[in-house]
Amino acid sequence: MLHKQFAISALPSSIEADLRHKIDTKTKPLGSLGELEHIAFKLGKIQQTLTPDVSKPKMIVFAADHGVVAQGISLFPQEVTPQMVMNFLMGGAAVSVFCEQHNVPLRVVDVGVNAELAPHPLLGARKVAFASQDFSQQAAMTSQQVALAIQAGVDEANMAIDAGTNLLMFGEMGIGNTCVSSCMMAALIAVSAADSTGRGTGLDQAGVSHKAQVIEQSLVRAEQETGQTRSSWSAQTLAEQLGGFEILAMAGAMLQSAQRQTAFVVDGFICTVALLFAQKVAPNVSDYAIFAHQSNEKAHKMLLDQFNADPILSLNLRLGEGSGAILAYPLIQSACVFLNKMASFESAGVTDSK
Repeated sequence: MLHKQFAISALPSSIEADLRHKIDTKTKPLGSLGELEHIAFKLGKIQQTLTPDVSKPKMIVFAADHGVVAQGISLFPQEVTPQMVMNFLMGGAAVSVFCEQHNVPLRVVDVGVNAELAPHPLLGARKVAFASQDFSQQAAMTSQQVALAIQAGVDEANMAIDAGTNLLMFGEMGIGNTCVSSCMMAALIAVSAADSTGRGTGLDQAGVSHKAQVIEQSLVRAEQETGQTRSSWSAQTLAEQLGGFEILAMAGAMLQSAQRQTAFVVDGFICTVALLFAQKVAPNVSDYAIFAHQSNEKAHKMLLDQFNADPILSLNLRLGEGSGAILAYPLIQSACVFLNKMASFESAGVTDSK
């Protein structure tokens, strides 16, 4: 069902030789700009140009609540989600101040916050429901809600790209969403709940163990309800049983970004789970992803390895919100600057090492 909406082709290789030549003939030793060279190459390939441009970025933070919070899997109560959404809108959150620092427009999208939010110029009102259901007891959402959540992300990506955005960055907010992401991860790549579960917002070891138990119970409940093992679930079934509205919206935005040949920046653990889900829908979606950082959430390295990803930063972040994505943005800019403006050996009259 889901895969029919997205037709994402693998990136063509025709420009690769010209990009490699341009990068390798800059006035520097081969490979000496390290990861910046990989970013420049990837952006050039995504945009199919020797002069990639990320001068019109946008940060979109998707927010929602989760019924599984009733099982005591988070240090913070659910009312923190709408409070933090207001903090984003008022400019007081980490992602808000970093976006202001780097002159990146910020939009916050309500896809399932358990509160009525007043209209605001920066707020996208796309509420699917007032939180998902407690997936330890029943399916997280209906098939219609899955479609609405994914469409929210598609519509947000379209709106940004139609307005000229050439680099999308995604973040999330939702108390309990590391639990949801860990549960989705366990189903998507067949790891144990213990291996996919981390501290989230700061749980102690007892809290982490309890969260892992809730996740395992939820997976078993979903297998019994569907009559299928988790490894055989379709993307649709997995989303219905275990999804979070903001995670599915991020996945929808990633899928649509890729469909429209627009690069996007993957933030931390939760955002990477959204990409993993998106990849189950359309395998080529990760060709358009730039990985911002490796977070301090213990399972994130395992997730990054699924994509053979070499993230730009490793700062022990575990905040979410898109904070790692916006912090990586200046380096993504620098990758374009060196490719577009740095002299070649020939243009500068410098003798090459050859």
